Amino acid sequence: MAVLYKSKRAIFAKGEQKKFLVRAKNKQKISWAHMAKFLRVSNRSLGDWTREKFSMPLSAVRGLSGKSGVAIPRNIEIRNPFWYVSRGSSLGGIALYRKYGQVGGDPEHRKKKWREWWEKKGRHQKHPIINVALPINKPRLSEGLAEFTGIVLGDGGISNNQVCITLHHIDDRDYSAFVIGLIKKLFKLKPSVYHNINDSVYDIVVSRVELVKFLTGNLGLKTGNKVKQQVGAPEWIKNNKKFKIACVRGLMDTDGSIFIHKYKVKGKAYQYKKMAFTSRSKPLVIFVYNALKRLKLNPRITKNGWDVRLDNIGDVKKYFCLIGSHNLKHLKKYKN
Repeated sequence: MAVLYKSKRAIFAKGEQKKFLVRAKNKQKISWAHMAKFLRVSNRSLGDWTREKFSMPLSAVRGLSGKSGVAIPRNIEIRNPFWYVSRGSSLGGIALYRKYGQVGGDPEHRKKKWREWWEKKGRHQKHPIINVALPINKPRLSEGLAEFTGIVLGDGGISNNQVCITLHHIDDRDYSAFVIGLIKKLFKLKPSVYHNINDSVYDIVVSRVELVKFLTGNLGLKTGNKVKQQVGAPEWIKNNKKFKIACVRGLMDTDGSIFIHKYKVKGKAYQYKKMAFTSRSKPLVIFVYNALKRLKLNPRITKNGWDVRLDNIGDVKKYFCLIGSHNLKHLKKYKN
């Protein structure tokens, strides 16, 4: 459903609003329809913004900047909603101009002075509204924080000003509610949730620079591509048994799976449940393997080096006794 925006408006210089939208689209490699769904507006409204027929709400500009990583121009003007209502009063000014000519000095001189100010001072100043970082609660190291770290290492991503966790919109619907509740509990803020039907996912998004700073500066996580950087579990988790278990639970609940192994012996069919954790980051694979070993389980790493398996039915049972799961999808598969 399209959203009626009632927030302040962002007034771009001519041509800049279109450039901003095109850059955001190209950087994310998405369609205009996908962008409209993210912004929760109609395709027509997004088209009007792109043609610069209408100004954009400040909240939409912030959200799109956070999602795409495209910077907001520093020289945009912020106006109150329905600012254009007052434009009718300018008709008298037009009549005055036609009768008496230019009032208020030479406009070219004002433009020249503004450009001089912008080049020398204005462009180097922080934006008084956009660049103000909103505070967050900074929790102590805990099992909950360790589990959240595992979730981010599994199905999460961190950009310069945003944290996003992507989960399947059907299989992980109940788990999404758990993740949202965990974020509220830890950081005392409510994340935004975007339902991407085309990709069959929920994007749970927190656009806070302070949260990014906390995760990278205090917890040892990294921005950017996790696989390229071959990220692993932070040391504060590795050095604490309870934190290690909680982090493994977060990783398994996001990048883990339970499946049925079927086979036949002398014509008789057998089947039992196995568990697997899959990651292209070798440090994470090794971390999960070592953590399970420490708990006296019998994990193995597959030949491709991407999977950690629990092949023994007793190990699977022991996993759920010692570590457990907050993902109803896994619990149902284990119990059924």
